[in-house]
Amino acid sequence: MAKISMEPLRELDGYVASALVDADSGMMLAGDGTGVNLELAAAGNSEVIRAKRKVANALKLNDTIEDILINLTKQYHLIRPLESNQKLFLYVVLDRARSNLAMARHELRTFEKTLDFS
Repeated sequence: MAKISMEPLRELDGYVASALVDADSGMMLAGDGTGVNLELAAAGNSEVIRAKRKVANALKLNDTIEDILINLTKQYHLIRPLESNQKLFLYVVLDRARSNLAMARHELRTFEKTLDFS
């Protein structure tokens, strides 16, 4: 896999940190930013993804996760499985006071399209 740069996500309003994570292993494949233990966040959010998929399967929803939003009082945590590879997900932390959630979700979709795994 080519080296992945998370640097373009720094342009998001309120950007704090980001990571590309393998959902199966919880291993961070790329990361950027400060103020968050990204290795720990990668592993923990892999559990969130697995739990939500398990519930969706049990409910026979026959659907896929577009993104998971965790609202904290000071931050937004966005978890977005890749459309091109559901085993991977993007994780982004935003300062809630300085971010635009709708734009961040749009920019994540755009950023995903730039990823090259060849």
